[in-house]
Amino acid sequence: MYVVVAGGGRTGAQLTRYLLEQKHEVQVIEHRRQVLAHLHRELPTEAIYEGNATDPRVLHGAGIERANVLAACTGEDAENLSLCFVARERYKVPRTIACINNPQSAWLFDDKFHVDVALNQSDILAKLIEQEMSLGDMMTLLKLRRGRFSLVSEKIPAGARAVGVSLRDLPLPKNSVIAAIIRPGEIVIPRGPLAFAEGDEVLAIVDDEGADALAVLFGPAR
Repeated sequence: MYVVVAGGGRTGAQLTRYLLEQKHEVQVIEHRRQVLAHLHRELPTEAIYEGNATDPRVLHGAGIERANVLAACTGEDAENLSLCFVARERYKVPRTIACINNPQSAWLFDDKFHVDVALNQSDILAKLIEQEMSLGDMMTLLKLRRGRFSLVSEKIPAGARAVGVSLRDLPLPKNSVIAAIIRPGEIVIPRGPLAFAEGDEVLAIVDDEGADALAVLFGPAR
């Protein structure tokens, strides 16, 4: 997969490093001298394209025409929006991802500007803190479908309602799926007769309401 990352700040640099480790082809575009100096210390030179990502000539030089994904990670929301719009309208890039710097601008990051995935770090952090406060030990591992669903994990403590109950007899909430159960030394595929045990780490895909209900089933007894 070929990915163009616009913006070589902390987010863009970390994303580029991760994608390179996963053996993807990446070009990170950056024009700020100080940031470029840092990038050249941290990343292979061939993964760095010097220039302003909002310049069509720079996008062309970075190979935007053949990109599978554009990740707009600049520090300006207006630039990230325009990059996603141009990437889809002019260069037909199949997938666009944009970082949101100002939470008050989040409402702009939608289909109008061809933003497929909008990453609002402030919103994600706030929701994670809220979930940690309200859902006990349940941890959100990943947000799916623009935050509508979550991959969550919870380790079942002693006295939880689910202990000793089989999967088929557990009153699972609507829009929730038990994906796997991790026990010492093994990953267990959840099937109907399987009974939950103390210490099981349960991985589930849920919506917000389902997460609340699962927290009651798998969390500490109240």
